[in-house]
Amino acid sequence: MKKLIQKILYGLAKLTLARYRPRVIAVTGSVGKTSTTGAIVKVLETKFSVRGSAGNYNNEFGVPLTIINEKSGGRNLLLWILIIIKAVLKLIYADYPQVLVLELGADRPGDIGYLAGMLGRIEIGVLTDIGISHLEFFSSQSELAKEKWTLIKKLDRSALAILNFDNPKIFEYRTQAKADVWGYGFNPSAQIMISDFQIIRVNDKWGVNFKIHHNGNVVPYFLPDALGKPPVYAAAAAVGCAVRFGIDLATASEILKSFSPPPGRLRMLSGIKNTLIIDDTYNAAPDSTFAALEALSQISSGRKVIAFGGMTELGNKTESGHREVAGKIMENNIDLVFLVGENARIVEHELRKRKFGGQVKWFETADQARIPIQDELREQDTILVKGSQAGRMEKIVKEIMDEPLRAEELLVRQSQKWLATP
Repeated sequence: MKKLIQKILYGLAKLTLARYRPRVIAVTGSVGKTSTTGAIVKVLETKFSVRGSAGNYNNEFGVPLTIINEKSGGRNLLLWILIIIKAVLKLIYADYPQVLVLELGADRPGDIGYLAGMLGRIEIGVLTDIGISHLEFFSSQSELAKEKWTLIKKLDRSALAILNFDNPKIFEYRTQAKADVWGYGFNPSAQIMISDFQIIRVNDKWGVNFKIHHNGNVVPYFLPDALGKPPVYAAAAAVGCAVRFGIDLATASEILKSFSPPPGRLRMLSGIKNTLIIDDTYNAAPDSTFAALEALSQISSGRKVIAFGGMTELGNKTESGHREVAGKIMENNIDLVFLVGENARIVEHELRKRKFGGQVKWFETADQARIPIQDELREQDTILVKGSQAGRMEKIVKEIMDEPLRAEELLVRQSQKWLATP
């Protein structure tokens, strides 16, 4: 039944796109997809009617559901039948958006090709990163890179590929695109070039300052409630889309002053005992963990603390990826390390092997770690909480945040479904 529903959704999505012909922007990459999608929607919705992917709607079910503007039917067959009937009726008439911004995920080889085939003509393809996350069903990083590049290969000559030029693999592949290519990043050859990056505190609020250069123009940007370089990359990709859609750099800068990264993506929260929390609990991969550690090292005024829940879906890179994280912890002079879950044990062993000078404590689950971490925190500590989805590290953030009653608003995975999951 699942396969049949998938085929029906595929067909309905293609019919809907053919009926309403929206301009389509597709976003993929190992990390940064959701923040980038959100930033693009934020900028474009000031001039166009826009619909973007919500939550984790980036797979063979989520993408067509976004296109037909419906929620999942879960395991309820009657609900799926109702969804299909509604989608058919919408082919007659619907108030359809001018622009779709769709996030494309890839868990297995062929996923991007399947989703891109559903979309037909794509006006802009954005490739945020090629790393070693989601390697579980890929034989190598090269195979994963090839899968991500499928989106860019799909673009025709009239389309635009917006590529992160700071990623060596993407920069290497850039000449293989048929579409026009705009790079973004700190790389001087990028058409959307970032410079003068700094994390700043203004009136007790943290954010990032940077400049964007394009076609001889230079405009300053500020993102409130954002930390580190990942939200800056998301903003730069969004600026590339904005320029393509006729929105200038200065206007985009004003719009993005009200853009905040989604919950669980490098957001600063107030903690108990006058501490600061860097909440990066949405997911974890080596590159995103390195970026979070860099942010921690730049803003900490007291002790630097990390609660790390390990990384999943790294396949044969699991051991090496966690050892690299241990190395970065050493480089950033972290004072206190809390580790959660079996994969994080690799980090513990590597830190002890390297004679780490700070404290290291390991826990089997986030629930077991919550109270001990709360007890250990001191005034002026800054704690980075990071980990893959399976680690449920947001439970730790809720325990140590200053306003736990705002958890539903501020934290990731606060739906009743997730709260009921062990």
